[in-house]
Amino acid sequence: MITHRLPLAVLVLALLAMPAAAHDMWIEPSTFVPVPGDIVPLRLRVGQKLLGDPLPRDPQLMKDFVIEEGAGKGKARKPVVGRDGSDPAGFVRPTAGLAVVGYQSHPSVVDMPADKFNQYLAEEGLDAIVAERTRQHLTGSGARDLFTRCAKALLYTGAGRGAQDRQLGFALELVAEKNPYETNGEVPIRLTYENRPLTGALVVAINRLRPDDRLTARTDVAGRVHFRFTPDGLWLVKAVHMVAAADKSKADWASYWASLTFQPDGKLLVQTR
Repeated sequence: MITHRLPLAVLVLALLAMPAAAHDMWIEPSTFVPVPGDIVPLRLRVGQKLLGDPLPRDPQLMKDFVIEEGAGKGKARKPVVGRDGSDPAGFVRPTAGLAVVGYQSHPSVVDMPADKFNQYLAEEGLDAIVAERTRQHLTGSGARDLFTRCAKALLYTGAGRGAQDRQLGFALELVAEKNPYETNGEVPIRLTYENRPLTGALVVAINRLRPDDRLTARTDVAGRVHFRFTPDGLWLVKAVHMVAAADKSKADWASYWASLTFQPDGKLLVQTR
C-alpha cells in the first residue's frame, strides 16, 4: 500500500481552515491546577464545543508561545519548550501562583465562499462587517480572510494567593480581571485589540459539561463583560474581531481570534479561603 504524507504545515492549515467559520482554537494543559514544579504538557486544540483535533507544534505558524509568572519586579516570561511536529505542543513547569500561558500564530489566509463567510460573520457576531458587506453589495461574494489566533490558558498551583491574569501583548486578547480560581462570583473579562479596549464585541463563554448552554455578552465602552463561572468543567472564553485587510492583494479582511481557558475547582476554592 502506498501512503502519501502531507507536510505538517499543510495538515495544520487544513485543520484551521475547514471550515474556518466555526472552529475555535484553545490551549488545553494536562491539568489546570498542577503541583508546583511539576511538568505540565500543553496541547493545542482546534474544534467546536470544546471537542477538538490536535494542532501539533509548528514553528512556521507559531509567532509566540510563552509562559509568564509572578508580578511586578518578580514577573518572568519564558518560552514554552517543545519538539517541532509534536502533540503535546509544549511543556511548562509552573512554580507558584497563577501562570499565564499564551500562544499567538502568524497570520494565515483562507478563501471562503459567500455562504460560509456569511455564516461565519453571523456566528461570531461580526455585525459591523455584515453591514459593510451589505453596503458594498458583497453579500453574494466570497472573501479571503487573513486570520490570527491568540490563545491563553490560566494554570493555578494553589500557592501565591492574589496572583492575577495579565496582558501578554497579543493582537486580540482576553484578560480575566479576577482570578477565576479564587472566586465563585462574577469575573470581569476585558477584551483588547492592539492593547486598547474593544467596544461592542461579542464574547462567548462555553463549558465543556454544557457546551450548548453558552454565556454571551457584548463588551462595554471599557472593553469589559461580566460572567459568573461555575466551578465545574473546563471553560473556554472566546471572541473574534475583524477589520479590513491592510493589503488587499493578500486578503479582503483580517480577523483575530482570542481564547482564554481555565478550569475552576470548587474544592480548591474552599482551600484558598
